[in-house]
Amino acid sequence: MPKLFIVSLGCPKNLSDAEVMAGELAAAGWELVADEEGADAALVNTCAFLGSAVAESEGEIRRLLGLKARGKLSKVIVSGCLVEREREGLLRRFPGLDAAVGVHALASAAKAIEEGRSYILPAAGPLDSPRLKARLTAPHSAYLKVADGCDNRCAYCLIPSIRGGFRSKPVEALAEEARNLAASGAVEISLIAQDTTSYGADLYGRPRLPWLLNTLLQTPGVKWWRLMYVYPERLTKDVIEVMRGNKNVVRYLDMPLQHVSDRILKRMNRSSTEKSIKDKIAELKRAMPDIAIRTNFIVGFPGETKEDFNRLLGFVKKARLDSVGVFKYSREPGTTAAGFPGQVPEEVKEERAGALIQAQSRVLDAVNLDLKGKKLDVLMDSPLFGRTYRDAPEIDGRVEVEALPGRPLKAGDLVKVKITGAVGYLRKARALP
Repeated sequence: MPKLFIVSLGCPKNLSDAEVMAGELAAAGWELVADEEGADAALVNTCAFLGSAVAESEGEIRRLLGLKARGKLSKVIVSGCLVEREREGLLRRFPGLDAAVGVHALASAAKAIEEGRSYILPAAGPLDSPRLKARLTAPHSAYLKVADGCDNRCAYCLIPSIRGGFRSKPVEALAEEARNLAASGAVEISLIAQDTTSYGADLYGRPRLPWLLNTLLQTPGVKWWRLMYVYPERLTKDVIEVMRGNKNVVRYLDMPLQHVSDRILKRMNRSSTEKSIKDKIAELKRAMPDIAIRTNFIVGFPGETKEDFNRLLGFVKKARLDSVGVFKYSREPGTTAAGFPGQVPEEVKEERAGALIQAQSRVLDAVNLDLKGKKLDVLMDSPLFGRTYRDAPEIDGRVEVEALPGRPLKAGDLVKVKITGAVGYLRKARALP
């Protein structure tokens, strides 16, 4: 049986795509292996959201093609967002590649590698559930992609041009996927999309995330449901009520805000305002005082003044967000913002990013102080480390757990602990009887 190595770069949505291709390839007779040593072929699933992601993807392609040139691999196939961004141009730049698979042609991965031809198809109709899927995450934690593509047209973003317009999967199909994930051992399932809160708008005439959640909550065996990529302006009272009323929907939201200055938000083509963001966070904390919120901010967007940045800095100091990712604006060809006047110098972006990170570090110290002594459930990712409801897999912090004598822990265990200390995003805890 030929052996195949898969490397998936970028976000969890990309990893979910890689799982679909892995399923197709496994069904076609390929043995999936954990590294390239001894593999016959390799598939690199690329990211192309930012210039830095493109550089990482290109570096991995060159590395694998180098192995092929030395006879270590017989084939190298490329898939993902960089394929959509460059299409046939990618194969011309890297003539050693054997085939390319676009994000709308995942089911053709096996044919692409066997036939040595590329499959790059347009998006069409509702998003289908995968016919086959091989899990690439830990057995106890899984991603469920509920939709793909985006209709938001943010000025800095290439996603609509790469992945197309927003397309949801039908509720019934997602319920079946969820049952399959639970049957494979998943006790935590994270719902992912470019915009999870728009789920169903294309299929049912309006967003139907509460209906989807209530349907998925019937899935036996799943202890934690997690919402990722939630837009604040579409986070309705109905969604909040489902979260508040069901302990299996963890009190955690990944809510990319990007900025708080009204002027910059408007230039970004975002629907939020500073007031709407503050009001939504206040609404969430009233409904669920223990909610954990993570977000991302972009500093140095074209036209960002010192006053704009100071509004953002002041917000971070006061909002007490649990996790914050800080990105320096990247000028991406093909986006609206790439042609904006007022491009911010790199050294200013660097300075502002550092200031924002420092401010959040002080907030985190206060968050950690409050956590000390609290009793929480931890989902173990290994015998030593796990995560609370406050931590998404591979993204947020982790907890080092001291097990009870004679009662070793293992991945997948859900254990009650007492938090004993914390430094940054690493917490320490002791298991409770």
